[in-house]
Amino acid sequence: MRLLLVEDDNHVAAALSAVLARHGFEVVHARSGEEALQALVPESEGFGVVLLDLGLPDQDGYEVCGKIRKRTSIPVIMVTARSDVRSRIHGLNLGADDYVVKPYDTGELLARIHAVSRRTAPDDAAVSGETALKLGSVHIELPTRQVSVDGSVVQLTRKEFDLLALLAQRPGVVFRREQIISEVWRTSWEGTGRTLEVHVASLRSKLRMPTLIETVRGVGYRLVAPAS
Repeated sequence: MRLLLVEDDNHVAAALSAVLARHGFEVVHARSGEEALQALVPESEGFGVVLLDLGLPDQDGYEVCGKIRKRTSIPVIMVTARSDVRSRIHGLNLGADDYVVKPYDTGELLARIHAVSRRTAPDDAAVSGETALKLGSVHIELPTRQVSVDGSVVQLTRKEFDLLALLAQRPGVVFRREQIISEVWRTSWEGTGRTLEVHVASLRSKLRMPTLIETVRGVGYRLVAPAS
């Protein structure tokens, strides 16, 4: 995902950009409101999220948020030290999708980025009208939450099914661990990493396909579609 970071402090931006890059984001840094607005023209569709600091040198961050919202529906997360309720309400009324107060936990910020992306992105299966996914001998029925291999039904837990369905909707695409935890467990990465590993191992075992879900070291997992 490409992410527009609007932050006038170069040291803060560099540190945050490094963290985001480690988690698979391509970060574009804008140091002012004007730079941010220019970055959104003409390629606004190339960004998945805007992280907007309110203390900008040329324009008030609220003003920038209003201008962004007039020209695009890209999710905007305000990142600021202003923690009072009135400021948060004002930001949300201007069209911000979320509001994070400094200092913040990096895991929480990542979870919020994934959450706003999930809320604003169209569901692939819903858009295409898909009710089933077929990957070689693996057949996934989305409405009934039933999985079969070579015609034989495999009993999965709720989280195992959610994990498999998430990966199966984009075969070959690497899903970051943080993204999987956010979408399947609806929480942040901290303390849940081992749970994810256990569920991946369980899926490999139950489906009798140890190579179906590939571990991408230091990043996450992807589903390798088996041959038909």
